[in-house]
Amino acid sequence: MELILKLSWSIVTALILLTSFTWQIKTKFKTLKISSIINNIKVKENKSSINSFATLMVTLGGKIGVGSIAGVALAIYYGGVGSLFWLMVISLFSAVLSYAETILGMKYRIKKNKNYFGGPSYYISKGLNNKRLAILYSILIIFCYIGGFLEIQTNTITKSVQVFKNISPFIIGIIIVILTSICIIGGLKSISKISEKLVPFMLSLYLILALIVFIKNITIIPNILNLFIKEAFNGKGLKGGIISTVIIGVQRGIFSTEVGIGTGSIVASTTTNNNISKQAFMQVLGVYITGIIICGATAIFILCSPYQTLTYTDFNGIEMVSYAFYYHFGSLGTYLLTFFIFLFSFSTILTGYYYGEVSFQFLFPKQYKKYLFVLKIITLVNVFIGCFLSPTLLWQIVDWLVAILIVINLYTMMKLKESL
Repeated sequence: MELILKLSWSIVTALILLTSFTWQIKTKFKTLKISSIINNIKVKENKSSINSFATLMVTLGGKIGVGSIAGVALAIYYGGVGSLFWLMVISLFSAVLSYAETILGMKYRIKKNKNYFGGPSYYISKGLNNKRLAILYSILIIFCYIGGFLEIQTNTITKSVQVFKNISPFIIGIIIVILTSICIIGGLKSISKISEKLVPFMLSLYLILALIVFIKNITIIPNILNLFIKEAFNGKGLKGGIISTVIIGVQRGIFSTEVGIGTGSIVASTTTNNNISKQAFMQVLGVYITGIIICGATAIFILCSPYQTLTYTDFNGIEMVSYAFYYHFGSLGTYLLTFFIFLFSFSTILTGYYYGEVSFQFLFPKQYKKYLFVLKIITLVNVFIGCFLSPTLLWQIVDWLVAILIVINLYTMMKLKESL
């Protein structure tokens, strides 16, 4: 099963690279031009309840999860320091997919009760005229995020809290359920208002700490940069050599930024402004912030610590980061990391729920509001259950679902390429 999953993801990785290259050519590599990004995001917007900044914060809330912390450690552990180079390269190169997804999402979105709904389900249904495939995509989103990612996030919160305090998972679950219910009761408007405050705060604090570590270790930074570039092209110490380094870096980049899945366009399409170009470039910026800035900050924490001296059993990534925080900040580091894990995971829970809500609306457009409480109850139950489950099986299921979602979305994007 594990071998089949690895082969499947090798194919998915190749598809993402191919689709990214195709869209880069079509857009004349505009997402790689700093001037294009700056000029478009500087465009003023009309006042609206859900603006481009709000949708960017909600999207970032979904992207900047545990993958931006543990995922970087996994890349270093399995692919070496050089894999981080390829993680950042794929983030730069494949950000064009977020650009394309956003444009398609806004082009085929619908307006209902003064609210906009969009994303892959809508451009598959209206653009490809394939309702069955759109229904499948929506169902997979609900299972993947409401039934998978949310439970993984709450499980991570539970385990991180129990590192320094033996609190019952039941109590932790109740607290998370209460906080989640307060945040999702008002739908996207409530989630976006919370994200506008929560996401900038947690990003700023995380980057400030990374800057402190960077300055304190400025003398070893040149050596780290040299290793960063050198290992990217020689795969030293790896069984698979350079190929393993590249593949692992690319895969971790995909997981960290969610490029190719199409979820970013679900939130991006909700803006009440009609400036499609600005919205598309804001989503590109979101990929860069996640794949380069946040993952880069995590790399600084790890690489400026003697992480090579550790030995692991059943490695899942968070142990390496936990050691790095303790090394840099002492016992305070354990609390700081737990705090960040909670913030990153909780923001992912909110965004993941909204992906499910929009998919639910697509599946049941007429009964949407009447039965939305059912989805909210299921969400809260899953959030609670996640505190008790082992995430290993959940990760395998989610890996499969994400791979299928990416294939469906990339197929659609290639089909609709000429419509833009």
